[in-house]
Amino acid sequence: MVDNSVPVTHRFLRLIPLVVILIVAVLGAFLLREQLSFEALRANHEALVVFRDNNFILTMLGFITIYTLIVTFSLPGAGMSSITGGFLFSLFPGVLLNMTAATIGATLIFLAARWGIGATLAEKMENSSGAVKKIKDGIDENQWSVLFAVRLVPILPFFLVNLVLSSVGVPLYRFIISTFLGIIPGALVYTSIGAGVGEVLAQGGTPDFGVIFEAHILLPILGLAALALLPIVLKIFKKDLVE
Repeated sequence: MVDNSVPVTHRFLRLIPLVVILIVAVLGAFLLREQLSFEALRANHEALVVFRDNNFILTMLGFITIYTLIVTFSLPGAGMSSITGGFLFSLFPGVLLNMTAATIGATLIFLAARWGIGATLAEKMENSSGAVKKIKDGIDENQWSVLFAVRLVPILPFFLVNLVLSSVGVPLYRFIISTFLGIIPGALVYTSIGAGVGEVLAQGGTPDFGVIFEAHILLPILGLAALALLPIVLKIFKKDLVE
């Protein structure tokens, strides 16, 4: 049901940021795949190191800006950006720069989606009934657990998670905190890969980008996600015992 109290023109204007993000994301998927790849890093790594050594603060600010834009517009190369952060700034402060940029980008998507459609969808879910209402209530009762779980599982699309969370009434501060802390494991893995890229490039090799899906890395991350969901499981179990 459309809210007729809001002028059509205003509703359209509120959709513009989200529409722009989606258009740029589609265009970027076709036009920027080669420019944001490991081969691009291989070809430019020496020039990047020289620029970083001569302009460290500017390089940090430029890196955060570019990475934020990549995340905001869901451009190809987010993982490669984390690796580049490790390559340029080592594990520390590289991991903090990666987490900061990713969180800012995710927050911009969240705000664009909430301003455009998220707030309306959240209100409709709140006023609905049946299964939809139960899902909404379940998320509301266990927001922290759900937020950390979806961030910790690396197989969930980052862009899609941001869109969904904007539509279920998650407070902005909870979104920011859970995003920043929840991406720590993945950020550490990719930043550490980047920290070793210099040696890999010197040997003419290619780093293993799929390492995060190896059992010794993925299983502990999934374990953290399961731990985040434990309060929900205990609450359900307790409820069943009472009934």
